[in-house]
Amino acid sequence: MQYFQALKLGQKRVAAAREYLNTLTNGKAMPALALADTKSNVWEPVGEENMYAFVDESAGFVLTDSSGYILALVDKTGSSKTIVQGVTKQQKEMLEKAFQNDNILKFEGKVILPV
Repeated sequence: MQYFQALKLGQKRVAAAREYLNTLTNGKAMPALALADTKSNVWEPVGEENMYAFVDESAGFVLTDSSGYILALVDKTGSSKTIVQGVTKQQKEMLEKAFQNDNILKFEGKVILPV
């Protein structure tokens, strides 16, 4: 796929994921990655599927604030499409219930966050 085609499609998927996450987080979702990391010269948009992941320092990331978790909606490869920073433990539990009600699966692999 050509770069601009992949980017446009990825941006659409990011916007849709962000819109959904904004409904759950009072507009706190930020856009993340529009292109998947293929480790080659092939341009691929992030995947269409949405899965959720909570990231904390135990996942190997150094968080710049001490307010809890980063929530990411990711595709099946772990590429984050939208994120929310500073999620507390109580908010995490409420969001997990909302994801279960909406049939959003939990992502169990390595999450790729924007640098």
